Amino acid sequence: MLTEIIKELRKKIADQEETRSKKAEETRSILENKESTDEEIASANKAASEVRKMDDQIKADKEKLRNYEATAKTPDNHKEPEGRKMSAEDEEKRSLNEFLHSKGETRDGITSTNVGATIPESIVYSPENEVKSATDLSQLVQHFTATTASGEYPILKRATATLNTVEELAKNPELAKPDFENISWKINTYRGAIPISNESIQDSAVDLTGLVSRNAQEQKINTTNVAISTILKSFEAKTVAGESVDGIKHILNVDLDPAYNKVIVASQSFYNYLDTLKDKNGQYLLHQPIADGSPVTLLGVPVTVVEDTALGKDGESHAWIGDLKRAVVMADRLDIQVRWVDNDIYGQYLQAVTRFCVVKADKNAGYFLTQTDAAKAPGK
Repeated sequence: MLTEIIKELRKKIADQEETRSKKAEETRSILENKESTDEEIASANKAASEVRKMDDQIKADKEKLRNYEATAKTPDNHKEPEGRKMSAEDEEKRSLNEFLHSKGETRDGITSTNVGATIPESIVYSPENEVKSATDLSQLVQHFTATTASGEYPILKRATATLNTVEELAKNPELAKPDFENISWKINTYRGAIPISNESIQDSAVDLTGLVSRNAQEQKINTTNVAISTILKSFEAKTVAGESVDGIKHILNVDLDPAYNKVIVASQSFYNYLDTLKDKNGQYLLHQPIADGSPVTLLGVPVTVVEDTALGKDGESHAWIGDLKRAVVMADRLDIQVRWVDNDIYGQYLQAVTRFCVVKADKNAGYFLTQTDAAKAPGK
């Protein structure tokens, strides 16, 4: 009797794995196809959820099969062994780590050999994330949600006309029409996948998938930062020089319209230059925040610091000064999505996808600065 149950359960598991493999392959094909419609992507996401449920069922059936097989090997007079319980570590990882399992060759990715820092030998410890700058420039620009792959975004220019003086009960004169400038945009797709071996997931002392997920989010921030910084570097260039702040003052007071909400995005080297500027009394001009969460300011203008390579080469001193929300528009189509996609290895794929477009909106809203040692005329 028990032999028949084991035989039927093995057949059931084989059928489930075949069905799940086909559904996962169809889902992956849709998600990796750039031409997939929103409806197809939504359907694929639903199918991926069904695949996860199937994996849970397959796992439960395999656990049941192991118990039956153990019972079949147990002598009649002996107590049947209890089912293997899931460890606390497995419980924590269950939502992400119990997904697609398949057999095959090992390929490049995250494997046991290159995540040794998180896999314990005789003790358990948690690795620390590397301390790196993660300034998100997308938080400083203008956003709008795109519902199509391309289009135009209207920018209302600053009004320069005035109202007319009229006599009492005279007919209202016509006001000047608002001046719009249409900015063309086209969505770009950015995506990639990180393979992770199941051995690494199972043997890691920490939630390895959580660490990799955070890394994928950091890569998304790096991607948007590169797109935004490329736009910032295309603005009119100016130089500031020496130990004087006069060049920056000229840009703030004269070159930029007073209506702009000005900010400074400074590379680390440029920030170091700002941090050394002093007034005639020897007081530093860069003011540190008084309250937590407040920005550093120069001449009342908030300063955001990014790594040197965001605005140029390592060691170069660059900055952008102006109104970021007027200067740059970001069209959001799809934020980052992390999906566990089927693979022909004994492992999992962490897939990250983001779709957006960054364009220059107001070309007069800012300047790209380079700090040099040679003295030059202010603002030139």
